[in-house]
Parts: sequence; C-alpha cells; structure tokens
Amino acid sequence: MTKTIAVNGRRYEWHGRPTVVICVDGFAPAYLERGLADGILPAMAAFQTGGFVGMADGVMPSFTNPNNTSIVTGAAPVVHGVSGNYYLDRETGKEVMVTDGHLLRCETVLAAFSQAGVKTVAVTAKDKLRLMLAHNLKGISFSSQYADRCTLADNGITDVEKLVGRKRPEMYDPDLSLFVLDAGIRLLENRTAELFYLSLSDWVQHAHAPGEAEANEFYKAIDQRAARLVELGATVAITGDHGMSDKARPDGSPNVIFLEDELNARFGKGAVRVICPITDPFVKHHGALGSFVRVYRRCRATLDQLMEATRSLPGMELVLDGPAAAARFELPLDREGDFVAISQTGVVIGASSAEHDLSVLTGHRLRSHGGLSEQEVPLLLSRPLNAKYQEIARSRRLRNFDAYEFALNGVVA
Repeated sequence: MTKTIAVNGRRYEWHGRPTVVICVDGFAPAYLERGLADGILPAMAAFQTGGFVGMADGVMPSFTNPNNTSIVTGAAPVVHGVSGNYYLDRETGKEVMVTDGHLLRCETVLAAFSQAGVKTVAVTAKDKLRLMLAHNLKGISFSSQYADRCTLADNGITDVEKLVGRKRPEMYDPDLSLFVLDAGIRLLENRTAELFYLSLSDWVQHAHAPGEAEANEFYKAIDQRAARLVELGATVAITGDHGMSDKARPDGSPNVIFLEDELNARFGKGAVRVICPITDPFVKHHGALGSFVRVYRRCRATLDQLMEATRSLPGMELVLDGPAAAARFELPLDREGDFVAISQTGVVIGASSAEHDLSVLTGHRLRSHGGLSEQEVPLLLSRPLNAKYQEIARSRRLRNFDAYEFALNGVVA
C-alpha cells in the first residue's frame, strides 16, 4: 500500500520497494566521467542505459554538513538551518563545531518515514554526521567510525562489526566508506531496513585525483556494492555532497590566501575574524582549508572597505555581504557572516597562518572544496525516470537534494 509523506514542501511516495540513497562524499563529476571512460564502473554504466545519469548542483557552501542535511531534508539551508561544519554563534560569540542536530530547523525525510512505520536506517562514515542525520529517526543509525560502540538505546542496533564481518576501520582508511556500504547491504539482505541513507567519507578524494590507482580502486569498490544493492531489488540513487579540486601550486605547496592575516595587516590587528566552515575534527583531509569563508568585522573600517580589500586579492572569485550571500545561496541570514569570500578553483582561503597546521598535508597535494567550482555533482538512479520526472529533469537544473524525491516518486516501477 502506498504511503504519502509531506516533508518541507515536498510529497514523497512509499511503494514498499527498498530505496537506497548513497552520498559519495567528494564526488566530483570527473571521477564518474573518468571511471566510465575507463570501463571500471559497470554498474554505473548500466544506469546510463537502464536508469538515469545526470548532473546536479549541491548547496553552497559546498561542504559536508550543509549538503548532507539538504539531501535528507530535501531542502536548502535556509529551510534546515545548517550552513557549515563550523560556525560563529553571534549570540554567545563562541565558535562551535557542528556535531549534532541542534541547528536543525525542520524534519528530515528519514525521520518522517520512520515515524510512519517504514524501516529506516542512516549509516555514516564519520560520527559527526550521525546525530544530525538521525535527528528524530525512529530506527537504526550508526557510523563506521564507532561501529564497535553501538547500543540498542543509542543506535537501534548492536554487534555491527559482526553484522559486517570485520572490525571497524581506522579514520584515514578507504574502508571507512566501504564499511558503510557493506552494512547497508547486510541490512537489506536480512530485510532489517527498507529506506536507507548511506553517507561516505572523502578521504580518498582529498588525497587522490581521478584516474589515480587509489581513486580507481575506491570507485570500483563503490560500483560493485551499488550493483549488489540493485541485485537485492533496491532502487539506488547515488549523488555527492560536493566535488573536489586541486588547490596546490605547481611546486606542490597549498595555494592559500590567509585572509585574516591579510586584512589585519591592512586595517590593524584584530580587524576581522575569519571563520572557515570546512573545519571539522579531521584536519588531515584538508588542513581546515576550503574555498568559502565567513568574515566578521571587528574594526572601524567599513564593511565596503573590507570587502573591496578582499576582492583585490589574487585568487578571489566572489565577495558578497551577508544578506546578498544568504539570498543568492538560500542560506539562513541569522547564521551568516558580515560578508563571505569565495576563492577561485585552484585556491583555498584560511584564517591566520598560525591556525592552520599545513604539516598534516605532507605526502599529497592539497585537494579541497567549498567554492562554486565544487558545487556540481553527479546524480544517478538505477531505474529509468517516468514521464513526469523526465520532463522535470529537462526543464530545470537538478539539485543533489532531489535524490529522495526522484528515487521514491520519479522512477518507473
């Protein structure tokens, strides 16, 4: 029997068919294009002929938390309230890491279906996402990071390592993501769950460009697991939270604008505070360097003067005041900076040089995200679109947060 659920202005239909949405963290289009061209992604290649393959825009800033939250809510940050991994709370003046659902301002698709009786599961690579994505979820939620700590009370499941058949992986291991997919497969095989969200880590993409052996092996492994989910009867949607770009100079050093240092040097010590929303506990990925920052004025210089000085810096792509950024990118205005700065494709923005330990990046070129150049991601479906959704796909630019609507409503039965 069909169930229809309304969430954040969208209606979702449940037909009883297992549905899996996979968020491949750092899924730049080039990984898909190169993998298809090299013939190493047979399942995704089959989606081209027997399903749907297109491109979609994620939300800005192109970071993990805002985009994962948008995918599970089907809405932009202006609706759900999460606009970064790290933010400055204007009321308290404190800088806060986002590790739970306290910023959420709306319901998730997962919570709504779980409360309607659909067996629902959210599995993440990193635990920092789990509490946010599992907000109000009446079902199973856990991370591969803490797969050995699961309890019925907190996660709705125990013995996850036994379920998957191996110990939890280390943080900087591609298996952190593959463990997520294997857990999803086991839960589908034993019919413990019907509606899935499987969110991966971008450690491989931060370290390896499309076509490199390590990236190829990783995507081949994802493809094999997607094939198994399809074999088990699931509708599978695959998208990304953001892309990934090389951000290093020709000599291999990070191509960084330390914006707080630059503006403080020009307008005086303490002139501004720069917040890097990419910041999370796992700095080895990116050194807390991305291509989007929020700036807070702390001096007598006018906002226009600070913004114009920022625009003048080589490598800067776009500088907008808070209201303009919120309007353009559908962001919550009350959580916006005085202004935002976005760098060009090959450039990242930091706060002060003293705050970023670049030694953690030793061994690979800096690859990161956050800017307009990392907003585009693939959107794939294992089943073909019905006529209504074919027309939608032709008539407007798709978003990564269309994934659940397309997978549930938009595919041919």
